[in-house]
Amino acid sequence: MEHIIFKYFPDLSDRQKECFGKMLELYPEWNARINVISRKDIDNLETNHILHSLAIARFLRFTDGSRVMDFGTGGGFPGLPLAVLFPNVHFHLVDRTGKKLLVAKEIADACALDNVSFRHGDVAECKEKFDFVVSRAVMPQPDLIKICRKNIATEQRNAIPNGLITLKGGDISAEMKNLRHCSEVIDISDYFSEPFFDTKKIAFTII
Repeated sequence: MEHIIFKYFPDLSDRQKECFGKMLELYPEWNARINVISRKDIDNLETNHILHSLAIARFLRFTDGSRVMDFGTGGGFPGLPLAVLFPNVHFHLVDRTGKKLLVAKEIADACALDNVSFRHGDVAECKEKFDFVVSRAVMPQPDLIKICRKNIATEQRNAIPNGLITLKGGDISAEMKNLRHCSEVIDISDYFSEPFFDTKKIAFTII
């Protein structure tokens, strides 16, 4: 069976295909021990978690040498799928929950990803600078901006200004209302045709 990922990303290398295959194999095994994905949703791993993470890659192809922080990564989303797709970009995955971060580390090791680092703890303790912060439905956009503003680098190297890229669901008009002057909201259904994405969005805010 052809993977849905390959339909949307037909130019993957053999190594990238192998990595995504390992994710599809290993996440259910780990999830049986440490709950990083809702157990009722694990059967939808490829579409609802891996492909969802890769929507960011349809919005922006990170320039080689970029640095990206994944805030509240949990078991590694969206950071790990993006790290597979962009081997020349460094991804720093941060989460307060050590058990979930352990799963992300194990998956990264199994895929031999050398462009990933991890931090167990609060992002407030992280002083490093990044081109972008990515996150998946962790908290409202304005609250996230306050926390990660200090982590956004001033040097620009990508096709869009540095900032915050988040994966959202449902109606986000209220939380984005006061950010309209510096933000863009994209329907993920513009990229992927699966019904899961009908209500899913990418919110990008320049910081």
